[in-house]
Amino acid sequence: MVVGPLTSFRRVTPGISVPAPRAVLRALATQILSDRQRWVLWLPVGFGAGIGLYFALPFEPSAASAAITASIGLASAVLASRSANWILRIGLAAIAAIAFGFAHAKLREMRVAAPVLTHRVGPVGLDARIESVQIHGKGVRVVLGALSSTRFAAGNTPAHVRISFRGFDGTLTPGDWIHATAVMMPPPGPAAPGGYDFGRAAFFDGVGGVGYAYGSAEHIAPLQGETLLHRVSTSIALLRWHMTERIRAGLPGSTGGIAAALITGDRGSISEDDESALRDAGLAHVLAIAGLHMALVGLGLFWIVRALLAAVPALALNYPIKKWAALAALGGATFYLIVSGAATPATRAYIMLATMLTAILFDRPALSMRSVALAATIILLLRPESLIEPGFQMSFAAVVGLIAVAEWEQARRARGEGTGPRAFAGIRRYVRGIAITSLVGSLATAPFAMFHFDRATHYAVLGNLLAMPVMGFVAMPAAAISVLAMPFHLEAWPLKVLGWGIGVMLSVGRFVSGLPGAISTVPAWPITSLVLLSLGGLWIALWRQRLRWFGLAPIALAIVIGVTTQGPDLLVARDASTVAVRGADGVLRLVRAADDEYSADQWLKRDGDARTSDDAIATAANGSHCDGYGCVAKGRDRTIIAAPIRIDALAEDCATAAIVVSAVPARSCTGPKLVIDKLSVTRAGGYAVWLGPTLKIETVEGERGQRPWSLQPQSGRPRGQYRRIRPTSLP
Repeated sequence: MVVGPLTSFRRVTPGISVPAPRAVLRALATQILSDRQRWVLWLPVGFGAGIGLYFALPFEPSAASAAITASIGLASAVLASRSANWILRIGLAAIAAIAFGFAHAKLREMRVAAPVLTHRVGPVGLDARIESVQIHGKGVRVVLGALSSTRFAAGNTPAHVRISFRGFDGTLTPGDWIHATAVMMPPPGPAAPGGYDFGRAAFFDGVGGVGYAYGSAEHIAPLQGETLLHRVSTSIALLRWHMTERIRAGLPGSTGGIAAALITGDRGSISEDDESALRDAGLAHVLAIAGLHMALVGLGLFWIVRALLAAVPALALNYPIKKWAALAALGGATFYLIVSGAATPATRAYIMLATMLTAILFDRPALSMRSVALAATIILLLRPESLIEPGFQMSFAAVVGLIAVAEWEQARRARGEGTGPRAFAGIRRYVRGIAITSLVGSLATAPFAMFHFDRATHYAVLGNLLAMPVMGFVAMPAAAISVLAMPFHLEAWPLKVLGWGIGVMLSVGRFVSGLPGAISTVPAWPITSLVLLSLGGLWIALWRQRLRWFGLAPIALAIVIGVTTQGPDLLVARDASTVAVRGADGVLRLVRAADDEYSADQWLKRDGDARTSDDAIATAANGSHCDGYGCVAKGRDRTIIAAPIRIDALAEDCATAAIVVSAVPARSCTGPKLVIDKLSVTRAGGYAVWLGPTLKIETVEGERGQRPWSLQPQSGRPRGQYRRIRPTSLP
């Protein structure tokens, strides 16, 4: 329904009339009612909002509160189904979706809850079963389950731990029982407040500790029997492992790592240079099995089977070969999902493809945006924690944007627009399709890429125009043939073709990423901006009427918040020795060489700084002075910040500095307005401090809150010692 002109106006100045508020609301209601078939698309959004609310809490809600919330959701759903007022029905449905999402996230936490290490353990002997194996760097990384060790008390044994072994002799495979000597630590938290939380991801994966092994593992007899479910999962892990090894044997090095990523989802052997080249050229999606890969496999198989069956007239004229082809494609896609590891983007793509193929089986059209909503609902039901993972966010952002543009294009064609000359129409459509897909996908995922990875690529369209023909016509067909040939040990030649295709894509990646201005690093935006951008983008994509453009308002607000947010002036790592200070020129610098290089590199990336930690060390010219006792630097507002490393320097620094960051305990340091010492960071994790008349202080553990995946606070003084005072004028 097209809304007509507004008929009710209010005169505000002579000669100028604006719509009266009542007329605006009436027109808005008319458009919402005309888009009633799209209302259902907002239910997964509400469900996800409830999940997001759960993860945003600074404390862990009780099971009782989740049960009450679920009851509220159920009551709201019942009332919504019986209400005759459409506004009330929408409001109650939204409450129900949010309540169910919150309760489901809590239920998921209760289901996966297992002990998590809170301190370093080891070296300790472990007897365990190998759940998964991944080549990583110069060694191998294994996930161990069914742990047994004398160092763990009853009821405090993690369900799984991830251990790295130096070197690899090929003897560790999924399902093996081993004895190893290892050091284990808690899964790492964010490098700075608000950063990516590996500990949270590990908790929902059932990993309660990470570490490294001393020496090699010793194979032992099984210590317990296996359930049917575990035998199935072990068989799948073994299949993926053997396929990955066969791929690496045929294509050694990083090329084999990329081939394994395309087929089994194992990215452990890809070199950093190759991954960086593909990422900076806008081709990172090639390495993550998602819609492109699933479509090439599923729809490619559908086309091949249907073409072969159509070549036999007796079959084509008497049997539903289109449905047979759909069944074959569904089976092939299911196998691909299993051997690829069923990551969130792959699962989303599989659900959408399965929806389309099932629609063919029942002679019904597939509703694209509804298939996206269905995929989101299923994934959030299975793994609600995926909502806050970059894979979920970027995958759904891209596909929602692409389908929204496809719907707009379909409507444009229905009006008779967009017709052009027939010469080379197929080639033009193909090139235009790649260009639009790359442009829309890049724009839709850009906010999430900048938020999670602090970088933006500028030549993604060019990279995809050059690389996608090779991906679609060479690499993926060769990958599929390689898989089909593996049972007969005939995969050598298809793998060579696959390797050639990967080589071409890498050449494209290096060329495009080497162009001037190919990438830029951007400062991290606050989570508020990301939420507003997501809401605005969904509002524009899910509605079809003119009210969709109201989504520009939260997008504009998100941009304003993002560009006006000031990064922290002082950053302290968990070791209390790695310290960065923002100078008067606004540049973040390390006061000395970083002991925690990972945290320092993450700080610079989050600040939009392309330098490494080795290149960002302050000098005397920047106002930083160091000796054998510590360092002294000047902050953005010329605040004196001391960073002693020896207790001998504490007395002087505490008497002269406004802020002291001590690598040694500093309980007696009471003069400065802020003291952060080794004990403080042990309790609170890393620190971020904003200077000003009143200090703003955030800590890693404070931002994580009291959650099952965060370190529990110890008794004694709270996290850090500080007094909020107006600073005096400092030289």
